[in-house]
Amino acid sequence: MAAVEIRDLHKHFEGHRAVDGVDLSVEDGEFVVLLGPSGCGKTTLLRTIAGLEEPTSGEIRLGGRVLSRDVPPRARKIAMMFQSYALYPHRTVFGNIAFPLKALHTPRDEIEEKVRWAVRMFDIERYLDRYPRHLSGGERQRVALCRAVVREPQAFLLDEPLSNLDAKQRTTARDELKRFQEDVGITTVYVTHDQVEAMGLGDRIAVMNAGKVHQFGTPAEVYEHPADIFVATFIGLPPMNLLESIEALAPAGMLVGFRPEHFLPRSAFGEDEDVTTFRYHVRRVEYLGSERYLYGSLDAHEDPEKPIIARLPAMLRLEVEADRTHEFAVHSGQLRYFDEESGQRRDPPGAARGRADA
Repeated sequence: MAAVEIRDLHKHFEGHRAVDGVDLSVEDGEFVVLLGPSGCGKTTLLRTIAGLEEPTSGEIRLGGRVLSRDVPPRARKIAMMFQSYALYPHRTVFGNIAFPLKALHTPRDEIEEKVRWAVRMFDIERYLDRYPRHLSGGERQRVALCRAVVREPQAFLLDEPLSNLDAKQRTTARDELKRFQEDVGITTVYVTHDQVEAMGLGDRIAVMNAGKVHQFGTPAEVYEHPADIFVATFIGLPPMNLLESIEALAPAGMLVGFRPEHFLPRSAFGEDEDVTTFRYHVRRVEYLGSERYLYGSLDAHEDPEKPIIARLPAMLRLEVEADRTHEFAVHSGQLRYFDEESGQRRDPPGAARGRADA
């Protein structure tokens, strides 16, 4: 296994900066997720690491070895798994898994041994004689992982491998993939646009947009302490609420944010707790079983396109009616501050806490 080092990496296509000055350090055995919207550069970055794209500039190292342009993909000791799994339809499961070993002229008995080892690991021994068309999506994923692992790569690169599975299969496959990676300890870089996958799988997450990494940190860090407005509003379902021009909370030019699950009826807090209170007009209530979503506005900040959202757990037995104004609050330690012009997170101002009758 080996660490992956990326230094000031650029990849341009006819003037388009698909990857724009990325710096990342993936530790040996770490599971790192590249997360971002479509077109943010995450797949291009993955393909550049694999050698399928040539960088415009910058440096990639694997285990301390520079992967220069003259190091082809097959010589990089990297296994890449695509969204489609790229299985050969005319080959059996055994043939698909054995293919990269045959291409390396591995002796037949060693091929047999490695294939049997891999299928036992993923519990698909009974499928060795089947063809991909006879397998479920989850089973095809396991075959693709087996084919990758028999090469004994130093790093795995996975490009949205769960996107073709239904919701139930994704949950199971995510658990299997994480346990497998932890068992074998292979350095893994995983691309997804699904933040649930990212939060559930990654040791650390690189949140990307427009070719740049906006934040690189643990799931808790990017969720609880977003580096900028993009991360704050991209991570989280629903996203972070952002308030403009509330003088009691922050000076001009600074936005105030808080997560919907931290925005609760004032009665949910103790009388002595350090909270900031708001008059919250609830327009609509969604009951989702385990929780309720409230959509509304602060009196002076009505914007139907950007409602203020509260997420209440079902266990919180408080009556909140639609078409009424209620007193809600946020613990002051859960408020986040951002520079309106640059979008960057800022330290809390030393100004007032307390009541913001917005």
